[in-house]
Amino acid sequence: MIIPSKLTRGDKIGIVSTARKISLEELSHAINTLESWDLELVLAENLFEDDNQFAGAVKQRTTDLQSMINNDKIKAILCARGGYGTVQIIDNIDFANLKKNPKWIVGYSDVTVLHSHLHNLGVASIHATMPINFATNTKDALKSLKKSLFREGTIAECDPHPLNKKGRIEAEIVGGNLSILYSLLGSDSDIDTDGKILFIEDLDEYLYHIDRMIMNLKRNGKFENLKALIVGGMSDMNDNNIPFGKTAEQIILEHTKKYNFPICFGFPAGHINDNSAIVFGVKSLLEISAKKVRLTYPY
Repeated sequence: MIIPSKLTRGDKIGIVSTARKISLEELSHAINTLESWDLELVLAENLFEDDNQFAGAVKQRTTDLQSMINNDKIKAILCARGGYGTVQIIDNIDFANLKKNPKWIVGYSDVTVLHSHLHNLGVASIHATMPINFATNTKDALKSLKKSLFREGTIAECDPHPLNKKGRIEAEIVGGNLSILYSLLGSDSDIDTDGKILFIEDLDEYLYHIDRMIMNLKRNGKFENLKALIVGGMSDMNDNNIPFGKTAEQIILEHTKKYNFPICFGFPAGHINDNSAIVFGVKSLLEISAKKVRLTYPY
């Protein structure tokens, strides 16, 4: 796995939007925060373009991401926000220069398309909060992003969940938004979970759809050789008038009970304000005990 270098003060980082449109006003808090970290920001040429709900047409968003990848002075690329649209450009991007001159690509939600694709290319990335969320993120969430970028001993912890299955595992982490992972099955960006720790999270989904997606991952063999499962925020779940009868966490536990791998529920990552950074593609240590859950990235 190719692991990008850590950032240092004065480095240039790029901000792009591969999906939904964004305004300068919405970025103002993040710009101030990133500059306070002594980073020099480079805004993509078409960042504030408007094509209905998208941050510009497919060609413009493709150009922006490709330009950031090809610019060797850019040391990290932050996706401004999620929404929908990254899958529209993924097959247009040439990642050759990223493999020669690796840099961190950061984001979550719809950016899961990039994370999964990059993992298949052998490049590590960071699942973390995005500039659109900086104003509402907890201090710990922003601190975890900074520590991940600057390699300042990243550790994430949380209290135990009653549904947890205890264990201690060392492996690379893959994953992201469950709905996106489900949509990528069978494509070149399909997630590879063999011998890995899988992280999943989601937002505003019907419980029956959570069941459908977990069943699909199971039927596609994504749990067969899994080392461990981390379940982050399952936020604002929906139900029908006739209740499904289980929570999202109970659904996941039901469909994974035949496997022996450890499982952590309620991990602080996903569509929540306390969105801790998770470094994908780097051998990490997950410890799930009766007292706490601890994730360490010794890279």
